[in-house]
Amino acid sequence: MDPASQDINLNSPNKALGVDGEAGLSDMPAEGAMGSPNPLPPGLTEEEAEDLRTELAKVEEEITTLRQVLSAKERHSTELKRKLGLSPLNELKQNINKTLLDVQTSNAYVRTSEKLAQWNERVTGSDLYQSASATWDDITHTEAYKKTQETLSQAGQKTTAALSTMGTAIRRGLGDMRNSATFKSFEDKVGNLKYKVVGAKDNAEATSETTPTPTPTQENPPF
Repeated sequence: MDPASQDINLNSPNKALGVDGEAGLSDMPAEGAMGSPNPLPPGLTEEEAEDLRTELAKVEEEITTLRQVLSAKERHSTELKRKLGLSPLNELKQNINKTLLDVQTSNAYVRTSEKLAQWNERVTGSDLYQSASATWDDITHTEAYKKTQETLSQAGQKTTAALSTMGTAIRRGLGDMRNSATFKSFEDKVGNLKYKVVGAKDNAEATSETTPTPTPTQENPPF
């Protein structure tokens, strides 16, 4: 028997036979000796199990039908949105706004807002808060606080005036330095040096341009 044509079906009665048709495993139990693959739970008869299997098949068939219907409905919804010009971004915005509205109108959000309002009223109405507020008002109306505030204001004004005066003095000093005889003498010396350097260069270029180029002479002129 050709090994390629050997029966490899696991349910075949020849699955335990070798190449020559003899039993490869003599101790393998016969079919059905291992019992039912899915034993019934205790207290469940075969008829009840059969009824449950039939009901399970119907439910799975209904699930498959509902999935097909849902897929068709989703395709139809996508087509309608496309015709209405509703992009995925607009749909996302609408979903976010709807979610926020649902959160704001939910019972948990309303109860939380009410609790926060109650806590705020309790804090602001407590004796400690009122005492702290009254103490701060008393501090702001004391002479020491007013003098400190006036001192800080005057210090700021004096600092601004000092900076302005310093800037004016610096500008005035620079102007006086430019108008001084020393600065003017230094400026004249720089100008003369620049004139000498640039003038000498210009004169050299002008001389090279005006000097005629000598013409070569022949040693043995023809007769």
